Amino acid sequence: MPQGELAIVLHTHMPYVEGFGTWPFGEEWLWEAIATSYLPLLEVLDDHLPAPITLSLTPVLCDQLAAPGAMERCVRFLREIRPESHRRDIVELRAGGEERAAAELERSAVEYARAADRLEEIEAQGGLLERLGVHATWTSAATHPILPLLATDRGIELQVRTGITSHRRRFARWDGGFWLPECAHASWLGPALGRAGVRATCVELTRRLGLGDPRHLHPCVDDGGPVLWPIDRSVIAWVWGEGGYPSRPPYRDYHRYTTHRHRVHRIDGGRYDHAEALAQARADGAEFVAGVRERVAGGGVCVCALDTELLGHHWYEGPTWLWAVLDEAHRQGLKLTRLDEETLARHEPRPLPEEARSPHATSWGAGEDLGTWSGPRAAGFAARQRRAELALARRHGRPPDRALRELLALQASDWAFLHDRDLSGNYPEERAAAHDAALDAALAGAADPALRSLVPWLDGWG
Repeated sequence: MPQGELAIVLHTHMPYVEGFGTWPFGEEWLWEAIATSYLPLLEVLDDHLPAPITLSLTPVLCDQLAAPGAMERCVRFLREIRPESHRRDIVELRAGGEERAAAELERSAVEYARAADRLEEIEAQGGLLERLGVHATWTSAATHPILPLLATDRGIELQVRTGITSHRRRFARWDGGFWLPECAHASWLGPALGRAGVRATCVELTRRLGLGDPRHLHPCVDDGGPVLWPIDRSVIAWVWGEGGYPSRPPYRDYHRYTTHRHRVHRIDGGRYDHAEALAQARADGAEFVAGVRERVAGGGVCVCALDTELLGHHWYEGPTWLWAVLDEAHRQGLKLTRLDEETLARHEPRPLPEEARSPHATSWGAGEDLGTWSGPRAAGFAARQRRAELALARRHGRPPDRALRELLALQASDWAFLHDRDLSGNYPEERAAAHDAALDAALAGAADPALRSLVPWLDGWG
């Protein structure tokens, strides 16, 4: 009987917030992700070289990590803002007699100081982006758009080819792995992806094949497109479902804050115990591996795809869980693999099942369709993006690079998502409107001011 395998796919992305606002909506999001997700993840990956994980980096995140002065501002945030915000909360908690909570914040403050030290050390040795790039084998579209919502073939080509070109120029290699933003896929995207050199991607087929169907464990191919790796929602839900591991009582509650937005509560409302939470993460890692072993007992590849930022930023103990999974897989005899050519050689792709063939797009968003980005709440964003793209398509010749860059920024899926979930006030509307206005100004011949590094290697548009 063929040996079953586990492929952990980590999709690493942040909207372009560097230089665009501070607290409560702006580049602080990026600094927090660096401190709580990217640095802990790098420690896990470096300690398991070669790490058997498929890591994707979006070009728009890479742009921000490479932007001049960005990491220096991050260090200042970690050394100046975070110590003071911790200090004020500690004073308030002690004044209220909450000594245990104050002690937890003192421990948290030490972690931020260590993150600043680590980031400075890494920057002196080549930089955080270069270190992450050692592990990143997959890229994505330039600014994380919903590709099936783009209006023209030129628009798709610009996003896909620019993303691939920027990855190759930064990391000097690319083997064809491509993360579809939000797993948004439609059959008619296949030829365009194939022409750009995409050889493999992940798709959401749960509703079409059925939750837990064994066909999710096998790669498939559609006419003219790349290999499609179905993500295994039945297993992902153990980590990222409503009742998944992060909801267990000992873990730190992401949604309850102190006055200055720190966290000292457990999921069940009690005071947080760090040692107890880490023990829970290690136990959950062992449970996860045992469950996956059972899932793939008949062979195949279980693809567990997660947003990297879940680990650490949203689920504080997530990096410890990942570490435990890597160690437990070795102990329990579960093969970990990357989604690469070697894995494909062991698992020959099958034709796309008839149940999965449809002209309608799928995604891993709510409802597994595109409603999050084009439904009633987000319709204004989708319409604005299409109008801008079609305005450029009607022009003769190649538009100015500034206009193309603003189009890419406008097409990011993040603005509609943040608006749909009501996560950030008016910030997404303001960002979309500003990029739309800057695009119009560029077409009108306005001088090109110093534009931030947003996708510096434009490729495509004919």
